[in-house]
Amino acid sequence: MSVDHYENFPVASWLLPPAIRPAVVTIYRYARHADDLADEGDATPQARLAALQACRAALHARLQGQPVPAGPGQAELDALCTPLAAIVAHHGLSRVPFDNLLNAFEQDLTTHRYDSYAALLDYCRLSANPVGYLMLSLFGVGGPDALRESDAICTGLQLANFWQDVAIDLDKQRIYLPQEDLRRFGLDPAQPDTWATAPGWRPLMKFQIDRTRRLLKSGWPLTRRIPGRCGWELRLIVQGGLRILDRIEAADFDVFRHRPVLGKRDGLIVLWRALLNQI
Repeated sequence: MSVDHYENFPVASWLLPPAIRPAVVTIYRYARHADDLADEGDATPQARLAALQACRAALHARLQGQPVPAGPGQAELDALCTPLAAIVAHHGLSRVPFDNLLNAFEQDLTTHRYDSYAALLDYCRLSANPVGYLMLSLFGVGGPDALRESDAICTGLQLANFWQDVAIDLDKQRIYLPQEDLRRFGLDPAQPDTWATAPGWRPLMKFQIDRTRRLLKSGWPLTRRIPGRCGWELRLIVQGGLRILDRIEAADFDVFRHRPVLGKRDGLIVLWRALLNQI
């Protein structure tokens, strides 16, 4: 089970009811396309921003029953936004989560460091939590407790991915470890090449892993609020995130020489823990 950016979507899983599976796939395709505009290829930041703005304009136009504005990529945007607008209308979804996702992708172009944990959580509010909000809407589950637990799960999964991908993000000139935490554990934010051998690295990572684990566990009650197969889907996703944290710990927090990933044995452990309702 992958814990990666936008791979937390339960895309086309057999556990998803057939009635909502097309909606999940359609939402995923739009989010994946927008994320790739911000991250993939060799376009300039200005070109990426323009592409994201066109993506936003295209969706807004289709939601209002208007044609996609003329411009580069018009046909592709139409193919993405027309079915998505139909899904939004059919299920009564808010457009705010889509705007928040695009806000996060735009922020990726300008913000590569986060001074505080609070600032990082605010980014996750835009980049991860909208996914949970949309899934709750499709599942027909609401209320403040469900929303709070959904945010905890989505943010926890995003953070688990950040700790898993510290080295990969450094190659992209991005640091998601809060600067205040780096300084607290005696690491120089400006010298990431020294982190792996610094005495404070493992205590820093253990601190991040522990609070991310607490966050994911605080969202676990949502897996009982969501009925049937969808609840099982969510249990597996949360357990996958928790297992990634276990793997990072098992590697003694060395995410520089090898990226902790889940194998077949981990998949069995995830399934067994989900069956036992064990966190």
